[in-house]
Parts: sequence; structure tokens; C-alpha cells
Amino acid sequence: MASLNVYSALVVLFLTCAAPMATKENDQIIKENNSETKMGLPCVLEAFTSLVETGSISNECCGELVGLGKVCHSALVKRTLENPLFKDLCPATIIAKSIQKWNNCLALIDSPSPSA
Repeated sequence: MASLNVYSALVVLFLTCAAPMATKENDQIIKENNSETKMGLPCVLEAFTSLVETGSISNECCGELVGLGKVCHSALVKRTLENPLFKDLCPATIIAKSIQKWNNCLALIDSPSPSA
């Protein structure tokens, strides 16, 4: 039983120490890649709404999202989840939706457009 308490304490310690490091890492990625300036505000709002509520992302905003790059996209999603304003969001759901939206946009952008 004592080993379970020690294990629990180590997990709590790791999570407590790892959270600030993750925030700094995400902030560094975002800063180095100018992630916050690569998408227009309307597309940012559209993408954000599609993650926390419902909806899809338009073709135009998919282009901006893919142009952002996967690393920036992931860092911005993780930083959003670390923000206390969004503490009520389920991280697993948001991450799953984020991956789904990314893959959908990537497929849309990579697919050849129909010939006229």
C-alpha cells in the first residue's frame, strides 16, 4: 500500500513539474514559427469554434490551417488546453477533434480539384 502512495506522489509531482515545461515548449514553438500570425482572425475563430463546439472548417480556412503547419497547429491546441479559461474542456475530445480537423483539411488541400 505504501508503494501505491509513493507512486501516486511521483505522478502528481511529474504532472506538476511537466505542465510548466510543456507551456514553455509550446510558447517557444509558437514564437519561433510565427504561428499566431499565419492565420487570419476569421479562420482562427472558425477553427476554434469547430473544436470546442460543432461545425466544419471552410476550404479557405483549411488552406490557412494547413499553411500553418502541423507543429504550430498542435502547439496552439495544447496551449489553448493549458489556458485556465478553458479548464472545463475535455482535453481528449479536443485533441481528437483537432486531429480529425487537421486530417480533413489536409485531405481537402492535397486532393486534386475537379477539372472544369
